[in-house]
Amino acid sequence: MRSVARLSFLTVLAAIALGWATLGMASAEEATALVQRTTDQMLRTLEARRAEVERDPSLIFNMVESSVAPHFDFERITQGAVGQAWREATPAQRRALVDAFKQVLIRTYARSLLSYAGEEIRYLPARPGRQPSTVTVSTEINAPGSAPIPVDYRMYQAARGWQVYDVVINNASLVGNYRTSFANEVRRAGIDGLIATLNDMNARSGE
Repeated sequence: MRSVARLSFLTVLAAIALGWATLGMASAEEATALVQRTTDQMLRTLEARRAEVERDPSLIFNMVESSVAPHFDFERITQGAVGQAWREATPAQRRALVDAFKQVLIRTYARSLLSYAGEEIRYLPARPGRQPSTVTVSTEINAPGSAPIPVDYRMYQAARGWQVYDVVINNASLVGNYRTSFANEVRRAGIDGLIATLNDMNARSGE
């Protein structure tokens, strides 16, 4: 009787574990689907409005803001890039940092889109991340005559859905790349100096 009860208990545990594994796999697939859906939609919109954008390149900033930006956690990205100085920043400074850095990233991404010329984007299965409820969605950008460029999206599952908290291009982390330059700027001119530098970058990109 005890062995039967133990067998039933183990069977229930196995079923629960299988259920959780299936849920995790489905969630990872949702993250990949989100990246593909968002990218494809952005590229279709760009192609449909290519003539308008060529006349007024600033239009692409709003296109990225409305379709791509909602899937990025800019506060977490900014916190990671600012590093230890984030703890020293006041709430107002943190908000200013997030707002300014968000615009830097949107404008950088938008300008890169302007050079898109039909390169193939391959979407690979998502891999579990290092932390719970995180995944890495891997893609490859393939251009004729060139080696594929790997682009990985590190994402976590938030209440509002999957959110990107870092992008790794050719094994170089977006957050990690900015962290060194941000730390140097904070040492040189303080947090307000970093905010001013980011705002200046945005002003110059709009010229």
